Amino acid sequence: MSSRNNLVLVLSFILWTLQISSPPMCLALSVNYYDHTCPTVDFVISNVVKKAMANDNTVPAALLRMHFHDCFIRGCDGSVLLNSTSKNQAEKDGPANISLHAFYVIDLAKKAIEAICPGVVSCADVLALAARDAVHLSGGPNWNVPKGRKDGRISKAVDTRQLPAPTANISQLQQSFSQRGLSMDDLVALSGGHTLGFAHCSSFQNRIHNFNRHPNGVDPSMEPTFAASLTSVCPAHNKVKNAGSTLDPTSTAFDNAYYKALVQGKSIFTSDRALLTNTRTKGLVAKFASSQGEFEKAFVESMIKMSSISGGGQEVRLDCRVVN
Repeated sequence: MSSRNNLVLVLSFILWTLQISSPPMCLALSVNYYDHTCPTVDFVISNVVKKAMANDNTVPAALLRMHFHDCFIRGCDGSVLLNSTSKNQAEKDGPANISLHAFYVIDLAKKAIEAICPGVVSCADVLALAARDAVHLSGGPNWNVPKGRKDGRISKAVDTRQLPAPTANISQLQQSFSQRGLSMDDLVALSGGHTLGFAHCSSFQNRIHNFNRHPNGVDPSMEPTFAASLTSVCPAHNKVKNAGSTLDPTSTAFDNAYYKALVQGKSIFTSDRALLTNTRTKGLVAKFASSQGEFEKAFVESMIKMSSISGGGQEVRLDCRVVN
């Protein structure tokens, strides 16, 4: 075999290795992407989100979580929005996504956009903008969302196993974020999204019942009064379908209360508590607990970074629930 052929084989192997081992590359996005093709896109989507919030205060948390779950599976390509078919179970029907809701808000926003800019704005961009609005309209920071994502055509429920679980430890969280090109700093900042929303008993029962054979069954790192309040709403043999707890005391306001509760031993998930088991992440938790401004600055930077994970989409869906 010639040296030229050997070189080609070596280069091919290197490229193949990079494809399977490197974190997802960021998309080449632009905040000005729709300036000429759909200049009112931000305004239109914001109005839809605002109206939905007026009728349902769980919408902000739902949209933020939906965007996170979209980007962590196949990148930010709107695949979480696709419906299952007779031949395929989609991401939204995977075990980790069963509790996702407010898809109708994205449908309404897409419909409003299609009425003025048909076939221009991707569903992935609609979701990214709606998540930003969910934060801002809940009292959090505002930012210019880079745009230009394309919609993917693949959505598989089995892939949702890759999502970081609420029972994850710090090593598992670090690995999950690192695989997507996100740092430990991003992990702490994005965990602040837990300042919005609600958790069902099933996602934290491991901390309040039979915890590592502890005498009273409760995670000893949890503040006793807080732990008692959780066990009262989530007894060992709970039969109330939607029982659970808000993720922080001000669950409809985007603030740094999540971090304040965390340092007080009042976190909900194992994955929240895990942030205190690493020197770097523990320091950031303390920093954000003492300064909402520092939290908001870090959150915006990490959101832009996360929402730029390439999804490899190739189309602009006309209906966010089905491929073209």
